[in-house]
Amino acid sequence: MSFTTYIKNIEEKTGKSPEDFQFLADKKGFTKNGTINVKATEIINWLKEDFSLGHGHATAMYAYFKGKRE
Repeated sequence: MSFTTYIKNIEEKTGKSPEDFQFLADKKGFTKNGTINVKATEIINWLKEDFSLGHGHATAMYAYFKGKRE
């Protein structure tokens, strides 16, 4: 599955855009101005627990936070 497909599936499942997730990560203090402030596992576990994302989808969103767009 491509990165863009992962992102599209996340949007369909949660109703939240990548930008929404970025805002929420900033609000939780996980990221700030495009810099990740915590370990990957903390972000991935948050996405899995709070949004019921699978590991692959949570990892794709973490990659988005790191700057991946394609």
